[in-house]
Amino acid sequence: MKATVIGDGGWGTALALVLDSNGHDVTVWGPFPEYIEEVKANSENINFLPEIKLPDSIAWTSDRKSAVENSELIVLASPTKYFKDVVNSFSGMIPQSCRVLSVAKGLAEDSHKRMSEVAQSALNLDTVAALSGPSHAEEVARKIPTAVTVASDNDELNKTIQKAFSNKCFRVYTSSDVIGVELGGALKNVIAVAVGVSDGIGFGDNTKAALITRGLSEMSRLGCTLGAKPETFSGLSGMGDLIVTCASKLSRNRAVGERIGKGESIDDILKSMKQVAEGVHNCASALSLAQSVNVEVPITEQVYAIIHEDKNPLEAVESLLSRELREE
Repeated sequence: MKATVIGDGGWGTALALVLDSNGHDVTVWGPFPEYIEEVKANSENINFLPEIKLPDSIAWTSDRKSAVENSELIVLASPTKYFKDVVNSFSGMIPQSCRVLSVAKGLAEDSHKRMSEVAQSALNLDTVAALSGPSHAEEVARKIPTAVTVASDNDELNKTIQKAFSNKCFRVYTSSDVIGVELGGALKNVIAVAVGVSDGIGFGDNTKAALITRGLSEMSRLGCTLGAKPETFSGLSGMGDLIVTCASKLSRNRAVGERIGKGESIDDILKSMKQVAEGVHNCASALSLAQSVNVEVPITEQVYAIIHEDKNPLEAVESLLSRELREE
């Protein structure tokens, strides 16, 4: 197929490499012409996926119209902070017949919508699929064995995307639970910030295991209230993605939390980063969404307090441990 990846970050680039290796005709769109020319000249995405050689068979452009012209598969890979504006800029350019896939993990700041919902509305499409799971871009680009899940309410669309991406290194499962798959990808980033804070303070494996386990519980509790299937949170897009994001040194969300735990300010941390840590930007949306449906998310609440209310991390830990005792 002719495939277009909208978003020249690490994740978009890694997925472009997967599609290219499967024989598809791939174009990557990025918003800054000067940087796109730099990527083409160096055959390397230095800012977002360094030390990975990019094949000449992948086209790079900053022109929206030419990027999506005649495309049969469009992958929306912009960070959630910029997702709505980027997708809106392609409004009217993408026909109903095109297969569209969102790979962004997060929630809209203003509406709390999942990214597939944002894309459906902005592009006036009936269905947008979502892909999520434990998948660091750096490892996918290096062809480290990876398994993810694609979800939508259209089985034919799911199977088409599954076939387009799957190969000996990258395995795609299908699901009809788009709510659970997308919420798992969004909410786990917030929990990973909490785990990073724990690491930065100097706590041990007991604390990390408790945060991951109770984090999964609140992810599932909120997701099921919103219509997701409970078993989804035991799968790749739930527990799988949560584990890799909380445990890996490659995780930006965990790394941000670790720096907070060591005493750095969130403003200084964000200024030093080229890439986006989704959990930082999504903790407010996640908390607001949970409050709107009266679901308790204590870890998310404390991450929000640390990032947005300058709460001392040790006080946040005390707040969690001093909650009213209850059954598991």
